[in-house]
Amino acid sequence: MEKLSLEQLKGLKEQSDLEVNLLQDSLNNIRTATTRLEIASTALHDLSLRPQGKKMLVPLTASLYVPGSLDDANKVLVDVGTGYFIEKTMAEGIDYCDRKINLLKSNYEQLIEVASKKKAIADEATAYLQAKMRQAAPTP
Repeated sequence: MEKLSLEQLKGLKEQSDLEVNLLQDSLNNIRTATTRLEIASTALHDLSLRPQGKKMLVPLTASLYVPGSLDDANKVLVDVGTGYFIEKTMAEGIDYCDRKINLLKSNYEQLIEVASKKKAIADEATAYLQAKMRQAAPTP
């Protein structure tokens, strides 16, 4: 980096900062998805303990619930993305959530490593940039 010009260092720093911000957004998205899947897994577990015919409130949206009753707790619909749902047994639904959670946690750990490397590059570019700017500044 010491051989790069001032403009090249500025470009490298800006690029590294942009990549770090994008990785941070990805990390936040993974954290959000993991939390949602953990909530879904807990809900499936709780649902499996309820008796058939149990009266309950069924969520239609995050804030709208309608009264309903539990027909068959052994069959669940799993959202597999892009509007597709698959009917699975309760055990398969819980297993699906657990596998997705483990995958997301693995991806999260990998992204943390990449983000820390990119952050180190950005910090190093900043240090070199400041040093070059001090050298280029006129001495009084």
